[in-house]
Amino acid sequence: MPAVHKLFLEEALQDSPQTRSLLSVFEEDAAGLTDYTNQLLQSMQRVYGAQNEMVLATQQLSKHLLEYEHQNFALGKGDEEVISVLQLFAKSVEEVNSLYSDLATQMADRMVFPMVQFREKDLTEISTLKEIFGIASDEHEASMVKYSRLSKKRENEKVKTEVVKEVAYTRRKQHQASMQYYCALNALQYRKRVAMLEPMLGYTQAQMNFFKKGMDLVSKKMDSFLASVSDMTQSIQAQLDSEAEAMRLSQRELLSVEDTVYMPDCDQDSVNRSLIQKAGYLNIRNKTGLVTTAWDRLYFFTQGGNLMCQPRGAVAGGMILDLDNSSVMAVECEDRRYCFQITSPTGKTSIILQAESKKEYEEWICTLNNISRQIYLTDNPEAVAIRLNQTAIEAVTPVTSFEKRLEGSPNPDRAKPGGAQFSIETPQKPSHTPEPEDLIIPGTPIQFDIMLPATEFQDQNRTGGRRTNPFGETEEDCCPDTDDPLLQQVFTVRFLGSMAVRAGRTREVIYEAARQVLAARAIHNIFRTTEAHLMVTSSCLRLIDPQTQVTRISFQLQDVTKFAAHQENGRLMGFVVEGREWAGGTVEGEPSFSAFIFESNTEGEKICYTINLGKEIIEAKKDPDALAQLMKSMPLTKDGKFRLLETDEEEDKGKQEDLESEA
Repeated sequence: MPAVHKLFLEEALQDSPQTRSLLSVFEEDAAGLTDYTNQLLQSMQRVYGAQNEMVLATQQLSKHLLEYEHQNFALGKGDEEVISVLQLFAKSVEEVNSLYSDLATQMADRMVFPMVQFREKDLTEISTLKEIFGIASDEHEASMVKYSRLSKKRENEKVKTEVVKEVAYTRRKQHQASMQYYCALNALQYRKRVAMLEPMLGYTQAQMNFFKKGMDLVSKKMDSFLASVSDMTQSIQAQLDSEAEAMRLSQRELLSVEDTVYMPDCDQDSVNRSLIQKAGYLNIRNKTGLVTTAWDRLYFFTQGGNLMCQPRGAVAGGMILDLDNSSVMAVECEDRRYCFQITSPTGKTSIILQAESKKEYEEWICTLNNISRQIYLTDNPEAVAIRLNQTAIEAVTPVTSFEKRLEGSPNPDRAKPGGAQFSIETPQKPSHTPEPEDLIIPGTPIQFDIMLPATEFQDQNRTGGRRTNPFGETEEDCCPDTDDPLLQQVFTVRFLGSMAVRAGRTREVIYEAARQVLAARAIHNIFRTTEAHLMVTSSCLRLIDPQTQVTRISFQLQDVTKFAAHQENGRLMGFVVEGREWAGGTVEGEPSFSAFIFESNTEGEKICYTINLGKEIIEAKKDPDALAQLMKSMPLTKDGKFRLLETDEEEDKGKQEDLESEA
């Protein structure tokens, strides 16, 4: 016999769309089998009815033949021979009637009754278990909705305990119902074969017995055939008994697990940060109106560089978002726990998802970040993810403020005036690619934000006096608003991190600093960034708070020794600043270098081009003729400034005008 398709009991607890899709195939098979069984049973009952009609007809025929002698025909004398012959016929018909009666009884017992029993017992059981499974699934979904709505800010342990117990109870109930349902559907694949063969076996054997008794003419080949069919039925029944016993043992083993398996947010395994693919249920936020939203629990999985979603019951999933070069960060959303946001590289598309537990929440964020870095395109992505994760752990020690940076540094004096010395390298072409240790000292702390103390913000607003920023610079060192207005370009950026570096005049140091900053953010789940405005003028670089318009940090353009956009991710850029105070050495005049990494809404090359133009303006100011020539070669705005790039608003306006002109 060919192999029998079956549902795996191990997949009943996960209840994935793939399992539901396979379950729908079994349900469709059961529904078709029910319709066919009803039609087949009607045909069998019609045959049985015809046989009963034959019994009644032959019985009535024998009776009428015997009544012939009791008829008072006017001319009936001399019919004694006819009467005796009819009596013999009546006896023969009565004997045949007994054979027909035995045949009808055998048809009822061996053909009709097994089919009725199969329909009333097996198929009705499938229908009942399907309803129980549906009710258990609905109760589980309702309990999960209630669990997902637990407040994070106003957390009540009593309510949370009750909800968790309710989720565990409904999940166990659904697990038990699903396994009983799966067992019944698996057994149906065997029983339907027996149910189709056994009635016809009984019908054929009854007919053979009828012919043997009536005609003494038996076909030995038919006997052999019936014997083989009987052996086949017994073999299938033995397989059913063995499979039923195996399913009972498997069901008992799967139900012997601890209650924590059914409880959400009770994961005991450690977080795997090196995953490159993941699948599971997440809640997704959908807008239902201008200010109203709804959360749907759907099955998500990653496929290559895409995030896929597969609704329950669907045959295949559909793509939700392209994850290449996308950004993933934790967010606070509607007082829900474990929420994170995925934003496309252009920033125009974003979705907010909610995980079931903290472990799932962290693994989803790490997995999506690994995919965003296109690790899956390498020959051995698992090994690359593990190596990057391990290298980043050994290479960085992240902090979240400037004060913690000083405390957590292996050499705190290195960040103070007069601290450790760094040797200055003579700018020359390297004969080989520098090692990471030659660019950045291992263990160098990373600063992930630029904090503006509240007292300084108040003093600046009240008096407008001098402000000291966290990097030890004062406004005397920065360019004022009345600087040379030849160049003034603003870019929207997000500060990712900064760190001290050894070399200040190579692109490789910017690439290595960006790698360590991004790796440290991914490892320590620091996904939140603050948006700021980077203003590039012909004399300085200023990082401005977009809400308060307060300058967070400023650098003289002549102190920027190197700037470059990332070679793979065009939205990442960084620059190296030479300083002599807050990160300088012990000997006066010995420079030190710091790398600053940013993520921009535009291409990093545009920012680098603007910085390069600012440096050219500084050099051109030394020669009036060169400055005039530079001004002639560049377009100017109405107020006499260099017109370099269109702002986002101007680009959108230009696109809208182009569309209107085409219309």
